[in-house]
Amino acid sequence: MTESSIKVGVIAEQTGPLSFMGIANANVAKMVINDINAGGGLLGRRLDLYLEDGATIDSVAEAKATKLVQYDKVDVIFGGIYSSTRQAIKGPAVVKGRKLYIYPEQYEGQESDPLIFCTGPVPAQQVDPLIPWLMQQTGAKKFYLPSADYIWPRVLNQKVRQVVTANGGAIVGEEYFPLDHMDYAGTVEKIASSGAEVVFNTIVPPGLLPFLEQLYNSGFSARGGRIVCTYFDENLLSLVPAAHVEGLYSCLDYYQSVSDPFSQKLLGRYNKLYPDNAQFTGGSACSGLYRGLMLWAAAVKEAGSFRQDDVIKALDHAKIAEGPGGPAEMVPGQHHVRMNMYIGQASNGAFRIVKSLGVIDPNEAKVPGVADTGRTRAAV
Repeated sequence: MTESSIKVGVIAEQTGPLSFMGIANANVAKMVINDINAGGGLLGRRLDLYLEDGATIDSVAEAKATKLVQYDKVDVIFGGIYSSTRQAIKGPAVVKGRKLYIYPEQYEGQESDPLIFCTGPVPAQQVDPLIPWLMQQTGAKKFYLPSADYIWPRVLNQKVRQVVTANGGAIVGEEYFPLDHMDYAGTVEKIASSGAEVVFNTIVPPGLLPFLEQLYNSGFSARGGRIVCTYFDENLLSLVPAAHVEGLYSCLDYYQSVSDPFSQKLLGRYNKLYPDNAQFTGGSACSGLYRGLMLWAAAVKEAGSFRQDDVIKALDHAKIAEGPGGPAEMVPGQHHVRMNMYIGQASNGAFRIVKSLGVIDPNEAKVPGVADTGRTRAAV
């Protein structure tokens, strides 16, 4: 490391229930930083990666964010999967540290802060196109919402309810559980007795696997029931018996079966570098982290500066011509990304793309005071 190096902080969940996702994110960070350095760095300066383990515990992620800002004095922070983790990082990184923070995961939307940029899909890019398409394709009308009890499921379910009812359907059940809840027998019984045709799941690991097993054993899928889980990707498929999720629908910005040449080349490079490790996927934030790092690098180049205010101004409209799933660009004023979206369906332990949705806008609100980085607004 040299005096003139640029410090990039990344918090990835390398241990705990989301380690299968976080390890992949750590791999992506290493790959991209190495690639940028191999190409001469940014503005002639080397990037040094400060990689921290969030351990899938929000208080740990908060402590690591404090360390990155106060002691390592990083220039930018990336990371977080759970929305509660984003909020934990936000406190020391943004509210106190006044540091640029790029959040890479698909999430519930509505984060609106001059110092925060989000590079994963939001409800307008997932729920809005997926649910009407699913209802039209299957004729399903009755939805049940088993959910983890934190911000992402609660906000996302509001959107699900809105879109389902607007399309002539009904929510026949909505329940919330602690993240480590394991016994879903009662909920599975309610799903059966409610006549639900679709289970829109926002239960997350570690409770996810027992829920899917108990739902499968109940005969829900055998009776013709449909499972929807908008964050489900190939990393999750590899953890679950294929039969438990056969036919499951997801909606993401990237699947490994996306066939454009750049996406295929990127996946091949990643698999060669990390052949026995967590997979490069969309739902676990790999695609958003790759996109976030490259959009940040593009903003630095355009600004011709690492000064935070200059980078933020350029990042507000930054574009990349190639990325996982296709090109991407920040929507000016929104701090969210316009990008290609895809509906995937699990089939024999892999995702096949059943609908390429094309480029979809995030439709997030304009960030207040985007020209004034001295102001912030609390997360929803």
